[in-house]
Amino acid sequence: MSTEAPPRRSRFRSRAAAGVTALLLPLAAMVGLATPAEAAESATAAYTKASDWGSGFEGRWTVKNTGTTTLSNWTVEWDFPSGTSVTSAWDATVTSTGTHWTAKNLGWNGTLAPGASVSFGFNGSGTGSPSGCKLNGNSCDGGSVPGDTAPTAPGTPTASDITDTSVKLSWAAATDDKGVKNYDVLRDGAKVATVTGLTYSDTALTAGTDYSYSVQARDTAGQTGPVSGARAVRTTGGDPGPGPGPGPGSSVKLGYFTNWGVYGRNYHVKNLVTSGSAAKITHINYAFGNVQGGKCTIGDAYADYDKAYTADQSVDGKADTWDQPLRGNFNQLRKLKAQYPHIKVLWSFGGWTWSGGFPDAVKNPTAFAQSCYDLVEDPRWADVFDGIDLDWEYPNSCGLTCDTSGPAAIKNMMQAMRAKFGPNNLITAATTADASAGGKIDAADYGGAAQYLDWYNVMTYDFFGAWAKNGPTAPHSPLTSYAGIPQQGFNSAEAIAKFKAKGVPANKLLLGIGFYGRGWTGVTQKEPGGTATGPAAGTYEAGIEDYKVLKASCPANGTVAGTAYAHCGTNWWSYDTPATVTSKMSWAKTQGLGGAFFWEFSGDTSNGELVSAIHNGLG
Repeated sequence: MSTEAPPRRSRFRSRAAAGVTALLLPLAAMVGLATPAEAAESATAAYTKASDWGSGFEGRWTVKNTGTTTLSNWTVEWDFPSGTSVTSAWDATVTSTGTHWTAKNLGWNGTLAPGASVSFGFNGSGTGSPSGCKLNGNSCDGGSVPGDTAPTAPGTPTASDITDTSVKLSWAAATDDKGVKNYDVLRDGAKVATVTGLTYSDTALTAGTDYSYSVQARDTAGQTGPVSGARAVRTTGGDPGPGPGPGPGSSVKLGYFTNWGVYGRNYHVKNLVTSGSAAKITHINYAFGNVQGGKCTIGDAYADYDKAYTADQSVDGKADTWDQPLRGNFNQLRKLKAQYPHIKVLWSFGGWTWSGGFPDAVKNPTAFAQSCYDLVEDPRWADVFDGIDLDWEYPNSCGLTCDTSGPAAIKNMMQAMRAKFGPNNLITAATTADASAGGKIDAADYGGAAQYLDWYNVMTYDFFGAWAKNGPTAPHSPLTSYAGIPQQGFNSAEAIAKFKAKGVPANKLLLGIGFYGRGWTGVTQKEPGGTATGPAAGTYEAGIEDYKVLKASCPANGTVAGTAYAHCGTNWWSYDTPATVTSKMSWAKTQGLGGAFFWEFSGDTSNGELVSAIHNGLG
């Protein structure tokens, strides 16, 4: 991806909204009052409703150490009435069993010195209030907290001996001051076994099915510690089907939306609605945020959150006002999600132009992740984004600049991101598709990083173009190799195969589609492999043109390696059409891929021909 020329306010999830009266629930009404704490180690948990918008609300819990010794971890439990639930949470891991909810500290906020406090929050649906509050198994109003330290998290399990119906799991031991008694094995968040050793074989599984495993330790006093990291496992056999997505059995259908598109391209969020594309996608990557000084930063403040939209330009037909707290693309995306609640939006950072900041940022992955979290989770637009996409072009290799961070840099960065963003946010990355021997895929530990990611956007386009001004002409997005291809390893099939060989699960790989063509001029030969005199003229940049323009100005008159090309006069272009996109989607399904993504929306026709082909092709 490349950029052409050129912190969250939400009335739904504002953490400090003016005019919102916090409702502090009387703890005596939530739990029976306990006798005064007698132990030196004690704590309280108090709940407030920070905001309420009728069908939902923002809730916040505050845990305070009221004792004289340090707390090493905390777990808050409560019950909601039927119809009330947590929809998203931050600064804690929140799970549920029926109407019973449990929140556990993250790795960075579990330790509380005497007198210290920490808060975590969540968005909820419904109108009910919590009851039956417990803190570390005791009354939330300051009752005694057991002095015994809970065990640490076990290591993230590894998977081996995977068959159609079984898998063997192994993990590193947890530690505890008085000894670990046993381990609970969790499959998709539900306990399936309790074992005393460090291995477990799960059987009677379904062929060709995705599972997620984690482990939780229990000490001799019966206390459970934090859950380990999750290990994704796909059993062999069965119908490969689609991979991760908005729900079981669904494929990811993701498009990039560029913030600079609102200028010369005159492409706005509303165009996703008028083209019919909004109903046919599952995810949007908003591009780009910048990476500067070791931090995630705003890319274009005016386009992102300040540009005022008139009624006819706005998704919901309502004009922005001069004094509203959030405008620009972020507010339009909020309105889009209100109309199409199935869509998830990720904020993408980096890109071709702004990848130069990553090498400095990964020198301190934890600090970098914190900066990105603080920006993505800024209360002004917290409800807009469902995760983060990191578009580093290219780790330990050369793009616009060259990087020597080492093969482990990408893994270290993604591990820090997952630790900070937690399990409920999406974390993805755009990656190279250079499968040549010793090429860019070989330069970084993409396999090791995959365990922390939801998926990779494999940029299976831009293999060839008029930066080689004299040719040979070649399709920029070949699905497979072909006789005469200028560079071995420069095609989609070999890129996907190499990522799989590196240990990346197929369902964590998305096939990339370019909504544009690349072309040369001074070409006399219709078939690929001809010579040229330079790049063909383009609307915004020489050698590149949108599909919506090429469809009419230079219709495709040939195909090679699963993609189309066109020879018109002395110009030669290659690009994907609805027909070639459909065939690529069929191929992606046979490979068991998680779906597809594309760069970018504004290159499509006004009725969304290419988006429709992706949607129909993946099903």
